Amino acid sequence: MSRIVVLGGAESGVGAAVLAKVKGFDVFLSDKGKIDGKYVEMLEKWGIPYEQGQHTEDLILNADEVIKSPGIPSTVPMVKKIEEKGIGIISEIEFAGRYDTAKKICITGSNGKTTTTSLIYYLLQQAGLNVGLGGNIGMSYAYQVATEKHDYYVLEISSFQLDNCYDFRPDIAIITNITPDHLDRYDYKMENYVKSKFRIIRNLRPEDCFIFDSDDEITINHLSQIVTQAKLLPFTQKDEVAQGAFLKDDKIVVRYEKDETDIYLEELALGGKHNIYNSMAAALAAKASGIDNKTIREGLSTFQAIEHRLEPVLSVGGVLYINDSKATNVDAAWYALECQKRPVVWIVGGTDKGNDYSVLTDLVKEKVKAIVCLGLDNHKFHESFESIVGSDKMVDVKSAEDAVKAASKFATDGDVVLLSPCCASFDLFTCYEDRGEKFKEAVRNL
Repeated sequence: MSRIVVLGGAESGVGAAVLAKVKGFDVFLSDKGKIDGKYVEMLEKWGIPYEQGQHTEDLILNADEVIKSPGIPSTVPMVKKIEEKGIGIISEIEFAGRYDTAKKICITGSNGKTTTTSLIYYLLQQAGLNVGLGGNIGMSYAYQVATEKHDYYVLEISSFQLDNCYDFRPDIAIITNITPDHLDRYDYKMENYVKSKFRIIRNLRPEDCFIFDSDDEITINHLSQIVTQAKLLPFTQKDEVAQGAFLKDDKIVVRYEKDETDIYLEELALGGKHNIYNSMAAALAAKASGIDNKTIREGLSTFQAIEHRLEPVLSVGGVLYINDSKATNVDAAWYALECQKRPVVWIVGGTDKGNDYSVLTDLVKEKVKAIVCLGLDNHKFHESFESIVGSDKMVDVKSAEDAVKAASKFATDGDVVLLSPCCASFDLFTCYEDRGEKFKEAVRNL
């Protein structure tokens, strides 16, 4: 019996362990930290041996293959030892793909991937298809492959998940865009990060589709250097394309094979320039999946915004509070600021990933009246923006409650308080969801 060792005891790792158990492997899961109680229950329910708080070498280095959770960097000592032993390391996505015959629509990118994934999932649901949602969102893909049967999967896939994918192949691959992000995991080299994202198309066949933003310079530059057999379906707000999606007057035009459909911008449920891109990508994926034009138009007009992404929380004293905690990089925050029509009190900060904030200068000058820095180290924000808003309009705090209180003192009737942090959450919070939930709770307690 082949031995599978899983590193990491959260959603991805536990899902992979369950699938390995179902497929008859000798499975062991190891987590250097503490495993959440709900995952301990799952492991015990499925009879999977595990350890937490340590990595026992004798129980790991006898593996035939290791499934590494995406949050674990390849630089950690145990991963290095596994590599030195010549043991193959794969991701949950790679492992689950071996046992899944469903059609797969896979989305990656620096920004917009969660919204685009959720949009496509909603459109397929509205069309009555038997579809699962997974990857970097929702339930583990591997757990669903182990316990459910879907005809389609819509998978949001991060660069970390792609790093250990080799034979995995989507039927439709989407790159929403590529901007600097997670460079601390890629030796601070943009080229390494871009190559990681493009792993999503490495196994595409002629009958498969690659949907991409042709306005994104980094994507286009890299695409020009590689060869893919897939059908190319660009989306753009600048040009007209023979196949793909583009803007014409006040509508999105979607062309796929011999069919064309129009979607008026005023009908879209999601506002903002960035969501036009997301809607284009989703509409193209739906068309390539055989969904009719009426269902696509209706779906794009009735979709509900996802949590923690430009999520309106409450209006208090004429001030609208918006939770955009998922904006963990500069480009995401740029879009969040760009679509605001009212003066902004901006809550920003967290774990810097090698960010360059200079691209936000013009938007801060135009839109931002005050800044609340929510993080342990805020010096880069002060260096970048204090001369614009003034030292008396910038404060530092270390909790969501204090951030909301400080922002409420700067804000007046007609303003927006925008949590759009630009950074990862791990200095003060467990994850971006934790940051967003604590922000919303603080707003409700005003």
